[in-house]
Amino acid sequence: MRVSLFIASASLLAAAGVHAQTPGAAPVPSDAISSVQVRAPVNAMRIRDDQARQITGAYGLSNGSYLKVHTASRHIDATIDHDTKLRLYAVAPYRFVSSDNKVTMEFNRGPAGDDMLMSYVPEMGLARITVTSAPLAGR
Repeated sequence: MRVSLFIASASLLAAAGVHAQTPGAAPVPSDAISSVQVRAPVNAMRIRDDQARQITGAYGLSNGSYLKVHTASRHIDATIDHDTKLRLYAVAPYRFVSSDNKVTMEFNRGPAGDDMLMSYVPEMGLARITVTSAPLAGR
């Protein structure tokens, strides 16, 4: 599987017109820069009943937003402020990731295990990650 991903990446780079430059040569401003991103599919693991009971509920986030979480057998459905709906897949106990890898949620954090941490990329093209948390008092 890895070999086929590498071959697909190499062929996409060749098709995009990317070419090697001689060492020490400065890139010409008119040259287009291409990139290829290859992601493995999310292999969701099963959510145990005790984990589902601990995760399901409503959270008041530190940025003032409201988060409601419903669990299924291998994913959670999260709704932020009654309008933004996300589906995140279980990749580890208490850790969930969206299919595009732009949103992660980690539950069962903190000394009592009642804290949640959410990280997300707010806009396309920005090289930053926003982190929002929900402490025990906000749940």
